[in-house]
Amino acid sequence: MNAIVSRDEWLSARKALLAKERALTHELDALRAERRQLPWVRIDKPYVFKGPEGECGLGDLFGGRSQLAVYHFMLAPGSDHICPGCSFISDHIDAARQHFEQADLAFAAVSRAPLEQIEQVRKRMGWTFPWFSSHGSDFNFDFGVSFKKEDLAGGRAIYNYGTVIKNSEDMHGTSIFTRDDGGDIFHTYSTYARGDEPLIGAFSWLDLTPKGRNETGGTMSWVKLHDEY
Repeated sequence: MNAIVSRDEWLSARKALLAKERALTHELDALRAERRQLPWVRIDKPYVFKGPEGECGLGDLFGGRSQLAVYHFMLAPGSDHICPGCSFISDHIDAARQHFEQADLAFAAVSRAPLEQIEQVRKRMGWTFPWFSSHGSDFNFDFGVSFKKEDLAGGRAIYNYGTVIKNSEDMHGTSIFTRDDGGDIFHTYSTYARGDEPLIGAFSWLDLTPKGRNETGGTMSWVKLHDEY
């Protein structure tokens, strides 16, 4: 149990913490501004995806908007494993996108699994966001979330800008793209590993509490698919 104090003592401690919270907020504002100033990379490769309406290109995922967020969902071809972490993030998406899609940001999840496999998971979990298959495409490999067996064996599977992956052929991440008036598409940002944490609104609530994320058995130890609680 934490120290038990008077209301005045608590208020003094709370104001001291508030000063640190405000400083961090200003630092995060500066970091976000710096992120928006990153240089861009033109996308010239004609990636092909498969969705419920058939084959489409990267430009089709924008849905008429000028910005696109892609969540790289770990769902490997032929595997019956549904990543609890990716599912945890995905449980937040439909609620959020009804707002950010009004601010010129489209969303799509992309996985290497065939579309039939994706649709089975979507039906089970009740998600409605756009989810496409990149099966047979270089997309996941080019954006650092999928790795070939020979690269895993040879120590060449690099994740999150420096971490060597030895076992998993698929990891998670988020990539951001923009499109200009002429239709040219650019990659502006990607984040991986704990860089995806800001997408998990449930953590923000838990972080306000005495128990925090309550990970007594390890990172995200209690997290399950929402139909398994």
